[in-house]
Amino acid sequence: MILQRWPTKLWIVRHGESAGNVARDTAHAAGEAWIKIEARDVDVPLSELGERQADALGRWFASLPSEGRPNVILSSPYLRAKNTADVIQGRGGIAPDFVHLVIDERLREKEFGILDRLTRLGIEQRHPDLAEARGRVGKFYFRPPAGESWCDVILRLRSVLDSISLHYSGKRVLIVAHQVVVLCMRYLLENLDEARILSIDSEGDVANCAVTEYDSVMTESPQGLVLKRYNFVAPLKREGAPVTTAPDENVAAR
Repeated sequence: MILQRWPTKLWIVRHGESAGNVARDTAHAAGEAWIKIEARDVDVPLSELGERQADALGRWFASLPSEGRPNVILSSPYLRAKNTADVIQGRGGIAPDFVHLVIDERLREKEFGILDRLTRLGIEQRHPDLAEARGRVGKFYFRPPAGESWCDVILRLRSVLDSISLHYSGKRVLIVAHQVVVLCMRYLLENLDEARILSIDSEGDVANCAVTEYDSVMTESPQGLVLKRYNFVAPLKREGAPVTTAPDENVAAR
């Protein structure tokens, strides 16, 4: 008999729309260099619409059979992700045998470093050398000063998957995090390469509160989880919550 090393089900969800997403859209529409939001990125909350999206997603999870709902939630420590996870739990979107909600700093947003809060225009105006370097190196490997590349995010997510395999084998695990985390988890779980994951990214942003879902297969290989659906927004549409796809704060740095 083959030992089951993976969760029976894994959902990866991007947080609901945040106040940072709204501020970013406002800055781009006005042609401004700076995204005007005072809170630290870690402290940026959900917008009013983001709360509606989280509520809709929580109701969708609650509508699943009790044995098909999450019994473990892992969340980024960023407030917008924690808010989303709390709303899902509060709407009954967890199983009766729910174990716990774990805040895991390895699931945090990609760090933008000195490019934080700058729009694409702001980066080109204030750091033209970095804008040129990013275009030359590509965003998969480009690391802004004091920030992270996609590869840096992938390195910390490798240990997240090790922890899930070690502690949550046979569980139903929900991860609530950020757009780049969703994409980098796909890179790892599906054994993708740079070209393929960037192609997926170029097809469109991960929607707020969209669901990426994996089912387990009886194997110990790294491909022990099989993609069932990606960027699934039917739960929001069912509850009449608008679908939003704005990148996390800084599209140029992402």
